[in-house]
Amino acid sequence: MRILEGWRNKAIGVWLVTISLFQLYTASVGIYQPRIQRGIHLLFLLPCAFVLFPAFKKKRHENVGVVNWILALLSIFPPLYIVYFHERLTERLEFVDDVLTIELVLGALMIVLLLEAVRRAVVPAMAYLIAGFFVYLYAAPYLSGVFYAKPVVFAEIIEMQYLITDAGIFGSITGVSATFVALFVIFGAFMEVTKTGQFFTDLACRIAGKSNGGPAKIAVISSGLFGSISGVAAANVYSTGVFTIPLMKQLGYKRRFAGAVEAAASTGGMLMPPVMGAGAFVMAEITGISYVNIVIAAMLGSLLLYVSMVVRVHFTAQREELSGVKEEDMVPIKQVLKDSYLLVPMIILVVLLLKGYSPFFAANAAIGITFLISFIKKETRMTPARIWETLRLAGNNMIMIALACAGAGMVVAIVTHTGLALGIATVITNWSGGQILPALLLIMVTSLVMGMGLPCTPAYIIAITIGGPALLAMGTDMLPAHLFVYYFAVLAGVTPPVCVPAFCAASIAKSKPLQTGFEAFKLALAGFLIPYVFVFNQALLMRGTPFEIITVTLWLLVAIILFAGALSRYFFRPLNLGFQVILFVLAGLTTFLCTQPDLLNSPMVRILGILILAGILLRPLWSRFGAAKAISPEPNA
Repeated sequence: MRILEGWRNKAIGVWLVTISLFQLYTASVGIYQPRIQRGIHLLFLLPCAFVLFPAFKKKRHENVGVVNWILALLSIFPPLYIVYFHERLTERLEFVDDVLTIELVLGALMIVLLLEAVRRAVVPAMAYLIAGFFVYLYAAPYLSGVFYAKPVVFAEIIEMQYLITDAGIFGSITGVSATFVALFVIFGAFMEVTKTGQFFTDLACRIAGKSNGGPAKIAVISSGLFGSISGVAAANVYSTGVFTIPLMKQLGYKRRFAGAVEAAASTGGMLMPPVMGAGAFVMAEITGISYVNIVIAAMLGSLLLYVSMVVRVHFTAQREELSGVKEEDMVPIKQVLKDSYLLVPMIILVVLLLKGYSPFFAANAAIGITFLISFIKKETRMTPARIWETLRLAGNNMIMIALACAGAGMVVAIVTHTGLALGIATVITNWSGGQILPALLLIMVTSLVMGMGLPCTPAYIIAITIGGPALLAMGTDMLPAHLFVYYFAVLAGVTPPVCVPAFCAASIAKSKPLQTGFEAFKLALAGFLIPYVFVFNQALLMRGTPFEIITVTLWLLVAIILFAGALSRYFFRPLNLGFQVILFVLAGLTTFLCTQPDLLNSPMVRILGILILAGILLRPLWSRFGAAKAISPEPNA
């Protein structure tokens, strides 16, 4: 991103603050008609891609250049037309009325400029993928089988991408970015400026800092808490990793492992309620399931994912005899308690959402509370200058999300208009033989491949558009099908060979990027088990009786602990290859048991699960008791 100075910096600051104020205003008094809301959203954010992001990474100088200013100016006109003529566009009959010449010109300009903006501000891979789908539009009439589609004319392409509101550039996916997501981005900016991220780190340090592997546990806890708010894994790495990674290295962790811990924990934040990045809002829009129900359903799985990371880190620290953080290097407990008021906005947000208030109301209330409590300390007080900084930061953070959602909307429009989604669903069904498990494996691979090159939200949108119909056709419920795809779109962030959060962490740790990526993949590997369990056993999604929910949680916890031990080559003592294999087998069998609700919920299995888990958790206590007994002096005869 360019670092602007002088009048350019002030001008772009005013521009970004204006869009943040617009989002706050509409969230408070009511959003506009869809075309107006989405049009203004992109009218402000699309030009920023040309001003702030250079065409090539090597040209990061502050001089924007005449060409980029022209592109920024041109990018204003297509959304402006949508906003100004929204009444006429609303009244026209889609795919019946003629497309005007000016709409053909502006629509083509919008497509080209958006592709270039996505290439610059998001990732080049996404721009190339979208371009590939446009090529498919023209190639489809010459293909056979499920990939055949009737020829489309240029006007039809412009209509599906530029003029309609159920898909395309100004479709419902962009609508999510222009409403809910933008507001939570502003909330995240307020939390960042008030140093809430630092508080999460200090809190995690007091909770787990002194134990074996304390620094790594700090990274897992703090990055998970902050990652849910920030919504971008790479940004979270740079926010918390600058503290946690050097601390881990200082206390003996290998560079690649230190970077991997931060990358895996930051990526998992996209699965952590209450915010879950932009994913939960997009999912609510696509499925019609309420945002609150999605967040509740995702809660247990995300907690188990982080438990798996903590256990994995603990076993690694035990094996390598790594110590925790010294008391003198930690923030005093009194200071942490004094700063605990910073949790109030998060608590208010969660309580309001659970009570059934709209995300708009809950987020507005949380932002208001954050503003008020900022005055408690001089260092965080929301002065006019700091408010300006916050709103500018929020506007800046919206750019990538808005462009990614608009780009994903283009793919969705092509896939649905041509019938490609149904065709691919047929292919998946045929290849899997109509069996759900092979179909899940195929869709997992699709989600991972998409997510390797794309941010998790557009990767999820594209993958669910392609693979979702197949899962639904096989009888999978809507929510587990969507959460399954979303899980792997997120976990693609730590799946080599392309894993951007891991590469960001490697740059801080000064480690080899690919090695760090593979280490992060192993740390998050237990998370690959969770989606398969909740597809077959929805009790993990909080759908069932309390006993059913507790049973599947306890048994999956056992599987995760066994799996972590096998990956760490340590299970209360170092393991040889034979015991490692045994743990892998036991973890696999336990996971399979979790997918069988009828067997799992029998009384004997429940009791057995409690006994096994108790044995695992109490094992360290028995070991200490035995050691103490062994060294105690024998009484005199």
